Amino acid sequence: MRKYFGTDGIRGKANTHPMTAEVALKVAMAAGLMFRNGGHRSRVVIGKDTRLSGYMLENAMVAGFTSVGLDVFLLGPLPTPAVAMLTRSLRADLGVMISASHNPFADNGIKFFGPDGFKLSDEIELEIESLLESDLAPRLAAAPELGRAKRIDGAQQRYIEFAKRALPREMSLDGMRIVVDCANGAAYKVAPEALWELGAEVISIGVTPDGYNINKDCGSTSTDALSRKVHEVRADIGIALDGDADRVIIVDERGQVVDGDQLMAVVAESWHAAGRLSAPGIVATIMSNLGLERFLAGRGLSLARTKVGDRYVVEHMRSHGFNVGGEQSGHLVLSDYATTGDGLIAALQILACVREENRPVSEVCAKFTPVPQVLKNVRYRGGAPLENETVKTAIDAGRDRLGASGRLVIRPSGTEPLIRVMAEGDDATLVNEVVDDIVDVVARSAA
Repeated sequence: MRKYFGTDGIRGKANTHPMTAEVALKVAMAAGLMFRNGGHRSRVVIGKDTRLSGYMLENAMVAGFTSVGLDVFLLGPLPTPAVAMLTRSLRADLGVMISASHNPFADNGIKFFGPDGFKLSDEIELEIESLLESDLAPRLAAAPELGRAKRIDGAQQRYIEFAKRALPREMSLDGMRIVVDCANGAAYKVAPEALWELGAEVISIGVTPDGYNINKDCGSTSTDALSRKVHEVRADIGIALDGDADRVIIVDERGQVVDGDQLMAVVAESWHAAGRLSAPGIVATIMSNLGLERFLAGRGLSLARTKVGDRYVVEHMRSHGFNVGGEQSGHLVLSDYATTGDGLIAALQILACVREENRPVSEVCAKFTPVPQVLKNVRYRGGAPLENETVKTAIDAGRDRLGASGRLVIRPSGTEPLIRVMAEGDDATLVNEVVDDIVDVVARSAA
């Protein structure tokens, strides 16, 4: 059983277990001990988003890492994929991102990257959990071996140059008017600057973080403000990132939202035509729309599905030779460029496709018609609602009703006490009925 780690690191409400300074200190000590390399002076890089609680957790983790002898490089506010990239670039033994991604400001989280820039496996996370609950005092560094901490200058510029290389060398964004919504989060400086340096006219929103407003009515989970701004300035495209910029959602010139499934379809088709796909298909999760699967099949491409969580997508990509994967929520993993979801690099790939086809975004990014899909969440206080026999019976009945023409996915959230109920199929009325019936049963069992 995992007590601390969920689908994307450790996450919770700030200053409430497990997101306390005490736990952050111990997690840093445990992870530092696991990744301490006796062959050289071990180092860890730490980035964060713009949440108020980031200061508390960052300082606690610095204390933890230095206490076991690791040197700490502090990057400041920077996207999650930038931390992954800099972990490799700076030859660090470990990378840390302090962020709760798309969650409200009151939440926070801790994500780890290994020296290769990839997120840690379940097995390593379990080892860290086991270690942090043991007595670490005998393993603290001796006084002369304590680590040092310093801030790294130029980290933002390093990432900007890294991201810009994802656009074909001969291509620029001259003449394009782009609205970018940085969710008052980690990319509030780097994303507008990168797009401007590539030649675009950039209108930025969500770039005034105050510690409290990250993801608040902005970013990839709340695109109304972006759609309005695209209309207002008659932009060619809107780009919405989330709090740590590992997700992207696009808004076309009409203000219509384009989700991660459509973006994966755009990249898959383009890369397939150019001979760039390393395998005849892509990887997505169980939540991706059936329409995407049918679209790919029509082009001779497969869709491999994994558990929800971009690291499970990445694990499948690495073990089976895929170089394109992602999630409907906007995580796009393009392993030719990055080891994790990167909202800015994914957006640049979409912009490249728009440039190549010389058509409006609304045409380039409308690759398939999604089948009706409904997702509803049920909050619960404790226990295991999905183990309830009445709930199991309702789920079985829902699957029978949908038959072979639809899909039903029921799962607990990895970051919140929620049961997510998703169904899709060609009959919208039936899909809604199935979801509502299951939600009612789960809600009664969880009351």
